[in-house]
Amino acid sequence: MRQDFWNGKVALVTGGSSGIGLAAAKLLAERGAHVWLAARRPEALESALEEVKCACQSSEQICGVVVADVSDAAQAAQAVRQVAQAAGVPDIVINSAGVVHPGYFHELDIEKFHWMMDINYFGIVHITKAVVPGMMARRSGYIVNVSSGASLAGVFGYSAYSPTKYAINGFSGVLRSELKQYGIQISLALPPDTDTPQLAYENQFKPPETRALAGNVKSMTAEAVATAILRGVERGHFIILPNTDIWLTYQISRLMGSWFYNLMDWIIARSSSARSKSARSRSG
Repeated sequence: MRQDFWNGKVALVTGGSSGIGLAAAKLLAERGAHVWLAARRPEALESALEEVKCACQSSEQICGVVVADVSDAAQAAQAVRQVAQAAGVPDIVINSAGVVHPGYFHELDIEKFHWMMDINYFGIVHITKAVVPGMMARRSGYIVNVSSGASLAGVFGYSAYSPTKYAINGFSGVLRSELKQYGIQISLALPPDTDTPQLAYENQFKPPETRALAGNVKSMTAEAVATAILRGVERGHFIILPNTDIWLTYQISRLMGSWFYNLMDWIIARSSSARSKSARSRSG
């Protein structure tokens, strides 16, 4: 990575207390950025801040935390104001806050749909709405929206989650067009399953069909995903595909169109058939 690209920049990372957000924050600190973390839990934020400070290369780097629920527009705006007052309008924002709860559509409570949309999508809208005026006035800035490989197709078991990521993709495309004239660049990161506390949580609720679609593909580490994101930013990429598996999924989904759904149907059918045979064998 280019050390000079990040040195002295002010970075705000939402969802910065764990997972991809924290990994990205530590990498930014290693490269000389002033790093600010935003999340909901004060205790987790303080612990994360210690890790970020340990990664800093200079005592002159200014790092801090802001406690905020990004699903609340007022809290998101206050978080951006706090960072701007302490260190200046962020040069880069990494919108990494996100939640997921898979399950069969007919079994998921409607509250889960609102919960995920409020945090995953509107959380990004709220932070972006608050930071863009300062970036426009300065005529520079970089915004990274962390979406998901689950936004490349409607994935079985993610009826509440995938749409939130589809929304991020569409929003990012519009921002890329509208804000380019103000010197503001946008990146859309599409990570695959990533080894984070969030993945451990969602694995408790994944339907068997969802597991079958994932196959034997190994999850990435948060550090590897964060490294890919920062490298993509340095290269000015709009779409950031962190590994070969997600690159292939992206290309196949584009080239195959509706046939991609036929492929998923076939995998799901095989999984269901195997489970039925196993159940009959046990009962017999």
